[in-house]
Amino acid sequence: MPDIQRHLSRQSPPHFLSQISATTNIWEGFRCSTKSKLVRSDFCMALANGLANGQSRHPIFSFGVIADVQYADIPDGHSFLGVPRYYRHSILVLQRAVKSWNSHKNLNFVINFGDIVDGNCPKDQSLNAVKEVVSEFEKFHGPVYHMIGNHCLYNLPRDKLLPLLKIPNYGGGHAHAYYDFSPAPGYRFVVLDGYDISAIGWPHDHPNTLEALKILSERNPNSNKNSPEGLTGVDRRFVMFNGAVGNEQMEWLDNVLQDATHMKQKVIVCCHLPLDPGATSKTTLLWNYDQVMDVIHRYDCVKVCLAGHNHEGGYSIDSHGVHHRVLDAALECPPGTDAFGYIDVYDNMLTLVGTDRLKNTDFIFDS
Repeated sequence: MPDIQRHLSRQSPPHFLSQISATTNIWEGFRCSTKSKLVRSDFCMALANGLANGQSRHPIFSFGVIADVQYADIPDGHSFLGVPRYYRHSILVLQRAVKSWNSHKNLNFVINFGDIVDGNCPKDQSLNAVKEVVSEFEKFHGPVYHMIGNHCLYNLPRDKLLPLLKIPNYGGGHAHAYYDFSPAPGYRFVVLDGYDISAIGWPHDHPNTLEALKILSERNPNSNKNSPEGLTGVDRRFVMFNGAVGNEQMEWLDNVLQDATHMKQKVIVCCHLPLDPGATSKTTLLWNYDQVMDVIHRYDCVKVCLAGHNHEGGYSIDSHGVHHRVLDAALECPPGTDAFGYIDVYDNMLTLVGTDRLKNTDFIFDS
């Protein structure tokens, strides 16, 4: 029996205890560092509050998640670290994900965390490959929200990619890939464009490309700018397959968080690139993750940050209590295995229910 049950059994009515017993799986799925007494105490309090409010049974809404499909009609290969990659199998993972999401019946939408087609896809097949993966997503019986990743941009430039992904607010020649939406009055999602400042995706002479190349020349001494050789710690993020949030997007983010605070909304931030060093490999961080998190930490409304890009996944709680979860890649699922799931959203917690390689995670926060 978990400690919370022993503690409450001495002071709780029988009907409340039955709720705790019925939701022991929440405890079992808890992936936070329980070595911290503070985190454990917060979890117990939040769990008790959630049970008292009946949240264990009735989420406000739910949504599907998947990251880094990176499909290509080519033989299996390996990453630069030697990790096997299953290019053809990844679309089968997506197909099983869509089937699972549709069978759930109560999922409101799906979020794809980027990199739908791999950079090794033959360039004469890129357009059709993107369309093929998008068509699989469109078999879901509800809205699908996409974000762009580096592999997306290896295949197609922004002006071709964004309309295919139906990125909201696309238009006017700006090619912005950041946006927000509110699926319920108390919640807002912020989708960041981690390749706003990037050496890929924009025209070669675009100001955002030039700014990215300047950053790389100053921070990465290697002739191969995709190599972190010689870089240490978080400086290893200054490689070409990452990018940054630009000034205009940063101002937009600040305004959105101000508005969410005024409207008493909780915010879930989504970005292909991870935003916290504790949740990911240092080579996969957003270039200016620290500046983005400085903006986020000005407000109490942001509760969870979700990302892809780092294929092995990860989890952390930062110094301000914001949860960071990096989702495991569909691309690196051996045949017959999966990495997708859905998230149930409550008033003061989120629960990631994962499949196979994507492990369950509970995110507990103050309401």
